Amino acid sequence: MTALAHPVPESPPTSRGARLRRPRVRPALAGLLVATALLYLVGLGSSGWANAFYSAAAQAGGESWEALFFGSSDPSNAITVDKTPAALWVMGLSVRIFGLSSWSVLVPQALMGVASVALLYAAVRRVGGPAAGLLAGGVLALTPVAALMFRFNNPDALMVLLLVAAAYATLRAVERGSAKWLVLAGVAVGFAFLAKMLQAFLVLPAFGLAYLVAAPVSLGKRLLHLLSALAAVLVSAGWYIAVVELWPASGRPYIGGSQTNSILELAFGYNGFGRITGNEVGSLGGAQSSGSWARLLGSEMAGGIAWLLPAAVLAFGALLWLTWSAPRTDRTRASAIVWGGWLLVTGLVFSYMSGIIHPYYTIALAPAVAALVGLGAERLWRQRANPVAAGILSSGVVLSALTAYLVLLREPDWQPWLKYFVLLLGLAAAALLLVADRLPRAAARGVAVLALVATLAGPAGYTVATAATAHSGAIPSAGPASRGFGGGTPGGGRGGIGSLLTTSTPGQALVSRLRQDSGAYKWAAATVGSNPAASYQLAADVPVMAVGGFNGTDPAPTLAQFQEYVAHKQIHYFVGTGSSMGATSGSDDAQEIAEWVAQHFTATTVDGTTVYDLTS
Repeated sequence: MTALAHPVPESPPTSRGARLRRPRVRPALAGLLVATALLYLVGLGSSGWANAFYSAAAQAGGESWEALFFGSSDPSNAITVDKTPAALWVMGLSVRIFGLSSWSVLVPQALMGVASVALLYAAVRRVGGPAAGLLAGGVLALTPVAALMFRFNNPDALMVLLLVAAAYATLRAVERGSAKWLVLAGVAVGFAFLAKMLQAFLVLPAFGLAYLVAAPVSLGKRLLHLLSALAAVLVSAGWYIAVVELWPASGRPYIGGSQTNSILELAFGYNGFGRITGNEVGSLGGAQSSGSWARLLGSEMAGGIAWLLPAAVLAFGALLWLTWSAPRTDRTRASAIVWGGWLLVTGLVFSYMSGIIHPYYTIALAPAVAALVGLGAERLWRQRANPVAAGILSSGVVLSALTAYLVLLREPDWQPWLKYFVLLLGLAAAALLLVADRLPRAAARGVAVLALVATLAGPAGYTVATAATAHSGAIPSAGPASRGFGGGTPGGGRGGIGSLLTTSTPGQALVSRLRQDSGAYKWAAATVGSNPAASYQLAADVPVMAVGGFNGTDPAPTLAQFQEYVAHKQIHYFVGTGSSMGATSGSDDAQEIAEWVAQHFTATTVDGTTVYDLTS
């Protein structure tokens, strides 16, 4: 107990160059990054457009600089996507450089995944050493929800990369009390806000607390540096908000996801506090029932993130205990605060929020889980001669094996042997860890490898299955194709809410019809909802107006505006979706437009789809 109650102060960290000169580190790091790249890139094109909603916006940005800047759904700039567009800037520029294809849209996300693993390694290595960094990077790469989202084109990939970069910069700032590094962390968080808005700010309490506690400068300087970093956050996030808010509404597209054409409403309402309270005007569903601490371990979330989540919480507690009597500036404790605070704040918000939440959101937890597992395992292994440290390490392996068993129990038709293999191997490794300090060095290393296999076999298998499955639609899910989700959107089909959330591939006759004289019109077609509009736009490569935005509940355009567009021959066709609005709030303009078109224009059927010629 003495070693735990009064831990030996950390020796000064070795320099980066010295560590990388260790003979096995460079090849191991290179192998990790190459393996991650293969995992995230091989077969990437099988997902097609993935989330066609964002692919269509990337297509628009590849054709129009205005669409790129605002994040418009179409190159004629009717309405934006319901997010700030930082992720679309990356995809749109890729489309401009390489042309429109599934690969030009998806490869940037995969490369962000590789960069996230590299940055996480660098952040953890600075405190825990190369072994901890490699383990953390490997855990992140093999987290199923990470493989899902780094092979997909939602904004989460860019947000995670920027937040890992911010964590790295924060830890660099803590080392010497550097205002420069802390400001860089603030800039990274600010741009993460431009990828996915307020969700990016959930890491700020942890980063600020770590610097306030551990930076080796006076309290006054720490507070001043934190104020500077906060200013950097506000400037790097706020410049875009200010530009869009001050831009004349008549000279830009409508701000999708808002009811008042305001990016402030989008950022702090529909995509901000509304996600916590459930008060999201224009949502297709009302507030959800209250969450609970077990939500992240439930059936929807578990497959993506649950595998090492209990072990990460245990590691966080162990790191705080191990460093309890250490000096204020102890870097291991500071690192634990950064990653543990990230995990706790984000995890609690996800667990109890009453607004829209999808399983893939949990990618925001993956870097923190991976870092805590890497730091905790390395530190406990180093102190395994102490029975308490060995007991905590053994408990972590048992927790991970049991969690994997319970997650895999929900997959009776997929690799049914794996859950028993993981459980039995985990129990055996946990028992051997209790006596590892008494074994010869080679045998002890064998036990460590055994524990590593037991811990990672479940998530690794699930991750490979996720990567081998094509994913499309608005709500992808991690896991094997045998689950029946296929990454698609629940509730799909004809009519109802589902048809607003799914995409389809239109027939060639309909594509030819949409292309007919398309150059003579500002929009070749209009249809209710962004996902149906994206399907037609991507297939025909013509501008398609998404009436009502993503949910069909934005007042854009109004019926009067739409009638004016028709009168001035700016829209050629209106494509019926058969959808009925399922929103509990928001605008009815899209429904009114669909009804007006049906009353005043003749319907024809092309490839089983209802089409109205608005110029007839």
